[in-house]
Amino acid sequence: MDDAEQLLPIYLRFVKGVIDSNDLPLNVSREILQESRDVKLIREGSTRRVLGMLEELANAEEQEKKDKYASFWQEFGQVLKEGIGEDQSNQERIAKLLRFASTHNDSDAQNVSLEDYVQRMKEGQDKIYYVTADSYIAAKNSPHLEIFRKKSVEVLLLTDRVDEWMLSFLREFDGKQLVSVAKGDLDLGKLEDETEKKQHEETETSYKELVEKMKTALVEKAKDVRVTFRLTDSPACLVADERDISGNLQRLLKAAGQKAPDAKPILEINPEHPLVQRLKYEDAKFDDWSHLLFDQAMLAEGGSLEDPATFVKRMNEMLLGAK
Repeated sequence: MDDAEQLLPIYLRFVKGVIDSNDLPLNVSREILQESRDVKLIREGSTRRVLGMLEELANAEEQEKKDKYASFWQEFGQVLKEGIGEDQSNQERIAKLLRFASTHNDSDAQNVSLEDYVQRMKEGQDKIYYVTADSYIAAKNSPHLEIFRKKSVEVLLLTDRVDEWMLSFLREFDGKQLVSVAKGDLDLGKLEDETEKKQHEETETSYKELVEKMKTALVEKAKDVRVTFRLTDSPACLVADERDISGNLQRLLKAAGQKAPDAKPILEINPEHPLVQRLKYEDAKFDDWSHLLFDQAMLAEGGSLEDPATFVKRMNEMLLGAK
């Protein structure tokens, strides 16, 4: 059969084979397949058998079997990820079969399992961190990773189109919550000591006036403006509110011709960056600098500008004024 959904779930559509059973009637119609209890048992058994074969390859010590699983993942990994949302009963088994690129390896190869990540977690770390992007290069160079590199915390780099959908079903693994580094407030938990927290509170207080001025200047673009400590080199970055969809998912929906919810991003500014420090004493071109920081942050995360011509014009004027 070309369509054997009753015998195997859709996410295992790469499997080819023959089902042999003494329990099926001689004349098998589509209606019988849909209603037969025996067929449901065969489907469950076949699914377990296929997942077991994949687990044997994925967990093998022999290099030959490891290479076979790596080849399988390269061909069918994106299809297998669909099982996270489609097969709740086997979600945990499928999650252990997943492979991702990671900041631990300087490579776009998807060879890091969630179990590998958990084993390498730093003392005091209680979350699995990830970033989504259009490409490996965009994910690797995301400004959201700066504080994690500074603290040597591993981050998964997710670049497949199916990843955003998969993450709406895969919320935790081994009791550890999966957290996007580009959504909500930065929460490093015990990775941040009390001295750092106190310094951050003092810095936020000293930049309160600047933040309020930027909120007014960017009222049409930004949902909010706040000081961040997730950046070490970049002057600013954009993050999605905890309850909003990510910028990457918005772009995927638009590319697919679907209407994405209209959600403004949050602009986070780095108080240690010279550009942000200059803004505290800027009056004449304060609005221009604010818009420039926002547009740069949008480009850095892989987004596109609604009005690129105005951005270029503003940039040129600022460059000429810097002479």
